[in-house]
Amino acid sequence: MLKQPATKYRPFAPIGLQDRTWPDAVLTEAPIWLSTDLRDGNQALVEPMDAARKLRMFELLLSIGFKQIEVGFPAASQIEYDFLRKLIDEKRIPDDVTIQVMTPAREELIARTIEALRGAPRAIVHVYNAVAPAWREVVFGMTVPQVMELVARSVTQVRRLTDAAPQTEWTLQYSPETFSLAELEVSAQACETAIAAWGEGRTIILNLPTTVENATPNVFADQIEWMSRRFGQRPGVVLSVHPHNDRGTGTAAAELSLMAGAHRVEGCLFGNGERTGNLDIVNVALNLYTQGVSPGLDFSNIDEIRATVEHCNQLPVHPRHPYVGDLVYTSFSGSHQDAIRKAFAAHEAGDIWEIPYLPIDPKDLGRSYEAVIRVNSQSGKGGMAYLLESEYGLALPRRLQIEFSQIVQRVMDVQGKELSATDLWQIFRDEYRLDTEDGLQHRVQEVQGSGSDAVTVLHGELRWRGEAHAIRGRGTGPIDAFSRALGEVCGHAIRVVDYHQHAMGAGADARSVAYVEMRVDDSRTLFGVGVDADTTAAALAAVVSGLARVADRSPEQAQSQPEPVAVAA
Repeated sequence: MLKQPATKYRPFAPIGLQDRTWPDAVLTEAPIWLSTDLRDGNQALVEPMDAARKLRMFELLLSIGFKQIEVGFPAASQIEYDFLRKLIDEKRIPDDVTIQVMTPAREELIARTIEALRGAPRAIVHVYNAVAPAWREVVFGMTVPQVMELVARSVTQVRRLTDAAPQTEWTLQYSPETFSLAELEVSAQACETAIAAWGEGRTIILNLPTTVENATPNVFADQIEWMSRRFGQRPGVVLSVHPHNDRGTGTAAAELSLMAGAHRVEGCLFGNGERTGNLDIVNVALNLYTQGVSPGLDFSNIDEIRATVEHCNQLPVHPRHPYVGDLVYTSFSGSHQDAIRKAFAAHEAGDIWEIPYLPIDPKDLGRSYEAVIRVNSQSGKGGMAYLLESEYGLALPRRLQIEFSQIVQRVMDVQGKELSATDLWQIFRDEYRLDTEDGLQHRVQEVQGSGSDAVTVLHGELRWRGEAHAIRGRGTGPIDAFSRALGEVCGHAIRVVDYHQHAMGAGADARSVAYVEMRVDDSRTLFGVGVDADTTAAALAAVVSGLARVADRSPEQAQSQPEPVAVAA
């Protein structure tokens, strides 16, 4: 019998931090952000960026507002070295931006890295070495004392070389690589060794990565709080985190680590990086935004940012990717659409954003409301009504929404594809005969009596099915009078049940749209719709629309299409 695969894995032991405080913490300010797109993100690409794409990415990061950017691994290749020199020699680094470069704890690579930075106004030198048991024992064959000796020797070399170049403002970043899988005491010892070699009180960033996610994010938060108690209040020490996303919890790990005392977060735009990627820095930043905390980064044109990142990385962003995907602000579900439509109708400018299913206002990110509601076979009346109102100015009464949704559903059952607002508008125009030439021509109205005794006498010429008919009708108003006259010509008994009307557009281009709910021959209730510059003409056209819908259906069609179910408003 085969063993279950789970038997070969060992759960990560809890930290045992019984008095942890991070669960009650509330994030009230943004951390220091560092983009690693040009280094960690770039080295994860099948085809690493050339100089032109690296420069375009660098300029994008500046426009977003990053003040710390890891620009590369200059000792790794000539392209990386030359790009760094281009930024320095052409003075492309703004005065308020600090570049960062990375190097392993190896003597020749450290020397090459510091050489590449000559003339830079400010720089962070990022030195790392692995400290977890599997790496130090299996990969490198080192003991803990040997690891500490390596840290001390490497940081001392960085200090000696940077002290010889005082024209640059230097900061050391030390990463106990594989921190999340290492013993906390070993990681702390490595950090203490780096601080001592760099000099107590001098600015040092202790970067604590989840090089490979190995536990739930609360365990990482415990690790960070443990380290924060040890180093968080030390002069010159900045606690930084660099989450990866192997378990799909990189965002949670970053947020909980900030609650646990981290000051700084490293990540990539939209989560590019090795394996399942680095932390998505956009995700964390905009999560803050939705909690009323300014992230200090500008994502007000997120579609342009995405296009640039896709060009530079040669990787697509998934349509369901948080905040930026093509479909993340889109609802197909009828119940969702109805809730969104009602909330939009009640929302006023300046109100707190409380729109169902939309945690953020798409317009804050440069997106429109155009794609918020899209119609497919899962959609309902609310979504269709929203699209017709937002795109064409039609405010359909509730029962008309129900009727029209059934019409659209029948089209959807045949076509089986998504319908756009344009598609819905064409179905609506066809179904409600908005392009018909039938209707009343050259009408004359005469009002007799007053008050409750008033009677409207209407007569004129009616065009119906291509033929002209002289008509005359009497009723309590023009709609009643016309319905009686039309019924006599067409051989149907017409009774108007309900009537709604509103303006479409404004100014000289304004038109009136009328919705008439009518009962025909006491056998069928349905709507007619009319549009005209004149309000009365629109109402009469709506009566013609409804009767034409009845006349165009065979008895078999009428029986196969039951009346809409009446739903209380």
